[in-house]
Amino acid sequence: MSEDYSLTHWDTSVSYTCPVCKKEFTTRPPIAVNNLVSQMLMKRKYEAEQLFRPEDRFQLFQHVHSPLPATKDYTEVIVHLSSYEETALTVAAQMKDQIRDKLKMKRMKQFAVDVTFDPLTAYNKLNLSDDRKQVHMSDVKNNVPDNPERFYPCANVLGKQSFSSGVVKKSIKRKGNVTLSPKNGCWIVVLREGNKYVACENPSIILHLKCVPKKVGVFVDYEGGVISFYDVGAAALIYSFTNCSFTYKLRPFFSPCLKNDNNAAPLIICPVSQSDEVL
Repeated sequence: MSEDYSLTHWDTSVSYTCPVCKKEFTTRPPIAVNNLVSQMLMKRKYEAEQLFRPEDRFQLFQHVHSPLPATKDYTEVIVHLSSYEETALTVAAQMKDQIRDKLKMKRMKQFAVDVTFDPLTAYNKLNLSDDRKQVHMSDVKNNVPDNPERFYPCANVLGKQSFSSGVVKKSIKRKGNVTLSPKNGCWIVVLREGNKYVACENPSIILHLKCVPKKVGVFVDYEGGVISFYDVGAAALIYSFTNCSFTYKLRPFFSPCLKNDNNAAPLIICPVSQSDEVL
C-alpha cells in the first residue's frame, strides 16, 4: 500500500496557526484568498515592469485601471499598490515631456531655413566643401585675403544668410579673441574636452545631457527673445537662452574648433526633414 507523504503545514498542525502572521484559527482557514492576492500582486508587478518598455507604454496605460473580474470573490481583500501607482505617474509625466518636445520640434520644422557657410568669414585654416555645407579644420593656411569680415585667430565661420534669427549678432567681433556670451551678442552651446557640454552664459553653465547629441537643431523666437538648442535625434531640449533682446539681425555661428589631432571630423549643416514622425 502506498502512502502520500506530501503533507502541508495545515495537515501537520494540531492548531490552525498561520505560519506568516501567527494568527490562530478555530478551523482550517481557506488559503484561496492568499493565492488570489499573490496572483494580483504578481500581475501588477509584471505590468509595472512593462512600463519601462517604450513600445508597450501606450497599450499598458489602457489596462492600468481595468475592472477586476466579477467571477471572483474579493471580500475583505485589500491590495496596496501605492508604489505601482507612483511608478505609473512618474512614467506618465516623462512621456508627457517627451511628447511635448516632439510636438515642439514638429512645429519648429515649419520655419526651417536653408543655411550655408560664408567663405568670407571663415578662419584661414577652415576648409569648406563646395556646397558650403561642411567645414573642417586644416593644418595648412588657405591663401585667402585678411578681409574685415574674416575671423582671426579664432576658428569660426558664420552662416551666409542674414535674417532676423540666428545665434550671434551680425556685428560680432571678428579680429582677436571673442568672448562667447549673450552680453557680447553670442548665444552659443559648445562641446569642450570631448565630453563637456557648456552653455556660454555669464558665468558658463555645465550641461548634463542624457545622451550625446549627433545632430543639433537651433530655434530662434526673435519676438519672444528665446534661442533654443535641441537634440534632434532624441527630440529633447539641450538648453534655452531666455529673456534675450534682439534689435539687430543675427547670423548663424559655427566653430569646429582647433584640430589638436583628435578633431578632424567635419561639422555639417544637415537639411531639415519634414517627414520625421512626431512619435
